[in-house]
Amino acid sequence: MAKVTKIKASDSSKKEVETSEPTITRKKVVVKDKKTDKIKQRERKLAERQLNAAPSGKSGKKPFILIRPFVYLGRYLKESWHELRQVRWPNAKATWKMVLAVIIYTALFMVIILLLDMFFTWLFNLILGKG
Repeated sequence: MAKVTKIKASDSSKKEVETSEPTITRKKVVVKDKKTDKIKQRERKLAERQLNAAPSGKSGKKPFILIRPFVYLGRYLKESWHELRQVRWPNAKATWKMVLAVIIYTALFMVIILLLDMFFTWLFNLILGKG
């Protein structure tokens, strides 16, 4: 979001403050961004839903101690589902590229560990005189 600040110099004509210097005031002008507006609109709608969903009489009370774990579990699942809906999932092509990268990375480290194992086995056999 781009922010533009306009600065104006104006004389102070108030009787309370008598200064000969002009005061500087700032006025913020915000250039609207469509993505930011959509995000803010979603957040406002979500906040309105949460306000409407909360019971008016019991908003300050805590649930009974035996029910509390189930309330917290339900809240956790609801918020987790909300977060999962916001995730931008990769398409099939990107997924296969990532799977291939993991397989190559795993094979590379497997070869490195096998070579290290063979080297240390040879070294210990040489030190212990079994070779």
